[in-house]
Amino acid sequence: MNDFKNMNNDYVLKRTRINGTESSNSVQNKKNKSIPEGPSFNEVLNKIKSNEDVKFSKHAIDRLNSRNINLTDNELYRINTAIDKAGQKGVKEALIMMDNKVFIASVQNKTIITAAVDDQLRDSVFTNIDGAVII
Repeated sequence: MNDFKNMNNDYVLKRTRINGTESSNSVQNKKNKSIPEGPSFNEVLNKIKSNEDVKFSKHAIDRLNSRNINLTDNELYRINTAIDKAGQKGVKEALIMMDNKVFIASVQNKTIITAAVDDQLRDSVFTNIDGAVII
């Protein structure tokens, strides 16, 4: 109990007047060092999620290399957009068709799981997907 009381005594709540009302803007310790306010944890987390670019699993990277699939910045942007669209529709695992390339993506993780092109697409069956995006 004394430790808690001592901890409380180390911090003093600084109040300022805004439009005639008091609000707490920051916490100060006894040495008068201000601890700045910033965005909430959820705001930061949502910003990170919204700015996150698509990732590629090790398996997908192996497939891209072995199948000589090179992606431009524009194609990566299109894949990001497709994953976002799939997410808005509630898709968890998506088939993304772009030009002559196909990608399987985990929408929640924004991760490409595998990739195929041209010849690998003939007579193919894609399973465990719940949506498709054609871009």
